[in-house]
Amino acid sequence: QVQLVESGGGLVQPGGSLRLSCAASRSTFSFNTMGWYRQAPGKQRELVVDISSGGIRNYANSVEGRFTISRDNAKDTVYLQMNNLKPEDTAVYYCNARICYSDATCYTYWGQGTQVTVSS
Repeated sequence: QVQLVESGGGLVQPGGSLRLSCAASRSTFSFNTMGWYRQAPGKQRELVVDISSGGIRNYANSVEGRFTISRDNAKDTVYLQMNNLKPEDTAVYYCNARICYSDATCYTYWGQGTQVTVSS
C-alpha cells in the first residue's frame, strides 16, 4: 500500500507564494507519474501538473508560468511551488501517483489533500 502525505497548504494573499510537499511511502523512482490535482467547491477535480519518471512535465494552462513541480528522489518527495497565486487557485490540492506494471495493470494513489486559500 502506497501512502502520500501532503503538507504546506494555508491562507495566502493574492500575489503570494506557497510550496506544497508530498512525501511518498516508497521510492519516487517506482512511479510512472506523480502530480498534483485540485478541486474547488462545486467543481470537478482537475489536473494541475504532473511529472513523468523521465522528467516530462505537463502543466494546466491556468498555472503555466506560475507553478513549478519538482521531485527530490533522495527524499521520495514531490513539491509544488506556487507563485503569483490568484483567488481562483483556491482549492483542495491532492497529490497523485500512478504505477503501471508490465502486464498493463495500473494503480493510482491519492493523498488526503491540503487546503489552499488565496484571499485578501
